[in-house]
Amino acid sequence: MPTFSFRRLTLAALGLAAPLAAAQAQTVQLTVQPGDSKLIVSKHIQGQFAEHLGRCIYGGFWVEPGLNVPKQGRIRMDIVDALKKIHVPNLRWPGGCFADTYHWHDGVGPAAQRPKMLNLWWGNTLEDNSFGTHEFLELCGLLGTEPYLAANVGSGTVQEMSNWMEYLNSDEDTPMVQERKKNGHAEPYKVAWWGIGNESWGCGGNMTADYYTSVYKRYATFAHDYPGTRLKRIVSGANGDDANWTETCMKNIPLNQMWGLTLHQYTLPTGSWTGSKGKATGFGEQEYFNTMRNGLKMDAIVTKHAAIMDKYDKDKKVALLVDEWGIWTDVEPGTNPGFLYQQNTLRDALLAGTTLNIFNNHCDRVKGANLAQAINVLQALVLTDKEKMLLTPTYHVFDLYQVHQDAQYLPMQFQSPDYTLGGEKIPALNASASKDKNGAVHISLVNLDPKNALTLETALPGVSFKTVTGRILTSASVSDYNTFDKPNNLKLAAFTGAKKKGDKLAITLPPKSVVVVELK
Repeated sequence: MPTFSFRRLTLAALGLAAPLAAAQAQTVQLTVQPGDSKLIVSKHIQGQFAEHLGRCIYGGFWVEPGLNVPKQGRIRMDIVDALKKIHVPNLRWPGGCFADTYHWHDGVGPAAQRPKMLNLWWGNTLEDNSFGTHEFLELCGLLGTEPYLAANVGSGTVQEMSNWMEYLNSDEDTPMVQERKKNGHAEPYKVAWWGIGNESWGCGGNMTADYYTSVYKRYATFAHDYPGTRLKRIVSGANGDDANWTETCMKNIPLNQMWGLTLHQYTLPTGSWTGSKGKATGFGEQEYFNTMRNGLKMDAIVTKHAAIMDKYDKDKKVALLVDEWGIWTDVEPGTNPGFLYQQNTLRDALLAGTTLNIFNNHCDRVKGANLAQAINVLQALVLTDKEKMLLTPTYHVFDLYQVHQDAQYLPMQFQSPDYTLGGEKIPALNASASKDKNGAVHISLVNLDPKNALTLETALPGVSFKTVTGRILTSASVSDYNTFDKPNNLKLAAFTGAKKKGDKLAITLPPKSVVVVELK
């Protein structure tokens, strides 16, 4: 599909075309196109992130031996079971900012002999390194997910990174391999995904773009493939809409030295990194509106970086990986500010659905993404309190959207009504669609308007279907959330608002809802 045509359809699918006339404001004419069979929504768009931050690892995935929960070793199995259910495709570790202070060799060998370390980035806490490389890869094995490692460029060395790769991926009789076997793993782990640094413009070293690209090329030169393991070398990319960083990376780094380029973009309700970022709970409609307005900027930012990449990589060989995204609010009162613990509301689920729709609609370039973060940190899927565990509204969105994993992308055309507040307006509707390997079509729809339902009249040329089913996530208020006492306040329910109407589909989309319909 030509790039121009694809991008035009993508913008329409996100509701960024001109609004309808006021008289038609609540009725949407939507068309799902047949699409290109070669254009696939990568499952890796639904990746997750587990940094040594707050209670994500220690007290999250990795618990004390005496905690009365199902465990394999010290890995918490109720969390594993929940994440297996949504088919987490990849898990990024050990950071984040933590990655550029982490020395992998301190986290292998007998746990009692591992040196302790200060987590200077997140709370200045003392870590015992009991969760290291082998423990992470055991976790990935239990999850059935692709490990995505972040190499230490900021305070590490080329040799340190190269040794880690040899330790994990070689099967020759070298000291690194002998050490791995001594530590209990005879066969190579075959870890392919490697980030070469993290936020090198900031906590990863405060580098300029020109300097980083020189450093990257040196590290990438010594990031070797091993038999059976072809590395996916990933460039530490831009912060938000920093076009110069992406331009410099694409211009200076040979395409054969990188598989992917990252982008980090968080949604702050206030839009400000100084002072209050916004409330996790108890917010009003204006703050909700501002959050959605700021979240929708993801489409323009991805479009901007993709256009730069297209200049240097017209065949789209380099993946764009949005490997940190999500809502970032003020921490919960009374919690350690360095632990970034926040509650998770229906608002956050609406943002997650909207963002995943954006990524799906850019699947020609976006081949991976990682929500920040999996457990107990920022826009988490799971929250824990000792033995207690709950699934957040955001978790349920990933449950809904897993039907898009590795499915054929189907472009859409429509014009969205406006959601208006205080003289400002944003598109009320966003959506994406795909067809799975069995021929079932899935349409994911998000209505951001907290008060008004939307009526959709949907044409599907080339799609024949007999049955329509669906599931929905909604609640009485956008500020509703699950608690440890009431963990099922928000959960998925059957959706009955979609009906076959001849060869078309009629949908009534409730306010403040995320819906996925399936056509067979």
